[in-house]
Amino acid sequence: MSWGPDTKGLRAGLERTAEQEHSEAIFPTSSFVFANAAEAAARFSGEQPGNIYSRFTNPTVRAFEKRLAAMEGGEAAIATASGMSAILALIMGLLKAGDHIVCSVAVFGTTTSLLDNQLRRFGVETDFVPLTDLGAWEAAIRPETRLLFLETPSNPLTELADIAKLAELAHDHDALLVVDNCFCTPALQRPLELGADLVTHSATKYLDGQGRCVGGAIVGDAERLGKQIFPFLRSAGPTMSPFNAWVFLKGLETLNLRMRAHSEQAMQLAQWLLKQPEVSHVYYPGLPDHPQHALAASQQSGFGGIVSFEVQGGREAAWRVIDATQMLSITANLGDVRTTITHPATTTHGRMSADQRAAAGIKEGLLRVSVGLEDIADIQADLLPGLTGQR
Repeated sequence: MSWGPDTKGLRAGLERTAEQEHSEAIFPTSSFVFANAAEAAARFSGEQPGNIYSRFTNPTVRAFEKRLAAMEGGEAAIATASGMSAILALIMGLLKAGDHIVCSVAVFGTTTSLLDNQLRRFGVETDFVPLTDLGAWEAAIRPETRLLFLETPSNPLTELADIAKLAELAHDHDALLVVDNCFCTPALQRPLELGADLVTHSATKYLDGQGRCVGGAIVGDAERLGKQIFPFLRSAGPTMSPFNAWVFLKGLETLNLRMRAHSEQAMQLAQWLLKQPEVSHVYYPGLPDHPQHALAASQQSGFGGIVSFEVQGGREAAWRVIDATQMLSITANLGDVRTTITHPATTTHGRMSADQRAAAGIKEGLLRVSVGLEDIADIQADLLPGLTGQR
């Protein structure tokens, strides 16, 4: 049966128990029992499918994986403890010492830290290139390059990469293209359909949508996930809990509706910010003057809920805007139904060096707003005092 995207968000992956529950069941158990010793041996050897231990087999987690894979258009998914553990599991499953990654400079600060500081100690090297410069991507590729990794739209400047062109480039050099789809989710963008090999998620963000749980996921083909990445997950254990998986299942039910609403709200806020004298620049793919506006319109079905903007006066002015808010949540998380605001240079990208932030375009006057679903007039009114200097 071929379902539409809204139906997949509600129905995909649902496996009812003998109780015939309408909502998905939660299986908060550490282990599963076997009928006899032979069945236990068959399960552990892989000769017989079935649940063994919730570190790597759990029905609730499996339901989330199936639903997300269906929504992304992938064959399979692996759920992880966080978005960062999804990236780590992917790299540890696919790469070895001596391998090379090409990554955009415009990624989440912790992603940069993982690749540049942690993995380098184990012999996996990374070169960082401008997200939108296809020539720089190609020039950075070596014979030992195995992965091209990027976020599109990027955090926090909402730059975009042409996924189809980068996929072609990666495949021409026998490398894989991995896309972090956190900002758009499958509701607005499906990188696998554009040629990407794997998609990563911080489920903590929009997939949950209400800031309740931490989790991550990898989506792609069943063979690569099952034979290369799952063994690392099974052994190392950065897995998703059943309760968190159940929460994320509930989030997926409303994901498509929320992303359309977030996009509409963000567009209104971006247009309003353009009119504020204290704002020197607004970053939002939905604006006609965004450098990749046409690309966003062609490879996304919406422009997303993240708006970043620069204020005149650097860090002092940016902090003044944050501190003057009364309603907005001052937190580095994003993708919530409640609007959040943060200063990337001292939070999400604070562990990067000054040179790395400069290369990524993270300036001291930059603010990132994850536009929630409050009345847009109330969001604007909460930002106005800090912009005008009136409290």
